[in-house]
Amino acid sequence: MMARRRIMAVAAFLAAVHVTVLCAGLVAPYGFADQQRVFPYAPPAHVHFSGIHPFVYGLVSDGSGAYVEDRSRIYPIHLFRGGRFFGVDPPGVLFLAGSDGYGRDVFSRILYGAQISLLTGVLAAIVSLTIGWTLGTAAGFFGGWTDQVLMRGSEFFMALPWIYLLLGVRVFLPLHIGSTEAFLLLIAIIGGVGWVRPARLIRGLVLSARERGYVLAARGFGASPIYLIRRHIFPQTTSVILTQATVLIPLYILAEVTLSFLGLGVGEPVPSWGNMLAEARQFHALTEHPWLLTPGLAAIPVLLGYLILADLLARPNANSNEKA
Repeated sequence: MMARRRIMAVAAFLAAVHVTVLCAGLVAPYGFADQQRVFPYAPPAHVHFSGIHPFVYGLVSDGSGAYVEDRSRIYPIHLFRGGRFFGVDPPGVLFLAGSDGYGRDVFSRILYGAQISLLTGVLAAIVSLTIGWTLGTAAGFFGGWTDQVLMRGSEFFMALPWIYLLLGVRVFLPLHIGSTEAFLLLIAIIGGVGWVRPARLIRGLVLSARERGYVLAARGFGASPIYLIRRHIFPQTTSVILTQATVLIPLYILAEVTLSFLGLGVGEPVPSWGNMLAEARQFHALTEHPWLLTPGLAAIPVLLGYLILADLLARPNANSNEKA
C-alpha cells in the first residue's frame, strides 16, 4: 500500500509537470521568441509583496551591464492578463529566471523548450517500445531461424558506434532544416537506436509465456498465433513495457538535450533544453550570468521523477520473482 501511494505521488508530480508544459502558452508570461532588447542578460526578478499583492520594480541598466531596481516604478503582477496566467503591464518586465542575450525570458523558454525535450523523450520511447515489442515477441514466440536472425541482428545493432553514425547522417542533411523536420528526425534516430534492450527483455518473457499450460491448451484447440499473442502473450509483457518506458523516457530526454546542445537537434529560435544550455558553454557567460544553467536544473527533477517511478514499478516485480 505504501509503495502504491509513492507510485501515485510520483506519477501525479510527472503528470502535473507535463500538463504545465503542454499549457506553456498559458503559463509562460512571454512567447518563446519575444525579445526585450533593452534588457539583455537581466537577472532573475525579485518579486515583492504589498500585503498579498505581488509586484516587481522597474529595471534600469547602470551602463556596465548590471541592473538596479527603479523603486519609483511599480508593476503589479496581474493574473489572467492578455491570455496568459500571469504577467505585468509594459514597459515593466517579469523575468522570473532572468533573460538571455536577446532579452528573451528564460522561464518562458524553459516551458516551451520542455515541450520539445519531454515530447521527444515520450515519442522516442513509444517508437523504441513498439519496435522492441514487435521484434522481441516475434523472436520469442516463433523461435527457430526467426529468433536467430533477430537476436544476431540486435547484437550487431548494439555494436554500432551510434554517435559517429549520427554525426555522419547530419553531414548529408541540409545545413539548415526546419524545426519540425529536426524534431521528427530526433525522434526517429533516438527511438530507432534504443529498441534492442526492450526487445531482448520481451523475448525472454515471451519464451516463458508460450510454454505455459493455458497457452499450450489454446494452441491445441487451434488458436491462431495472432490470437495467442493478443489474448495470452501481450498481457504478460505490459509490466515490462511500462517499466521500460519509465527507464527509456529520461534517457531519451537526456539524449535530446545532448544532441541539441551539440547542435544536432532543434535550432534557434525554437527552444529546447539542449540548445538553451548551449549558450552556457561560454565561460564568461556562465560566470557572469549563472541563470543560463536554469534549463539544466529544470531537467533534474523530471529525470529523477521518472527514475524513481521506474524503481518503484520494478520492486513489485522483483518481490514476486523472489517469492516464485
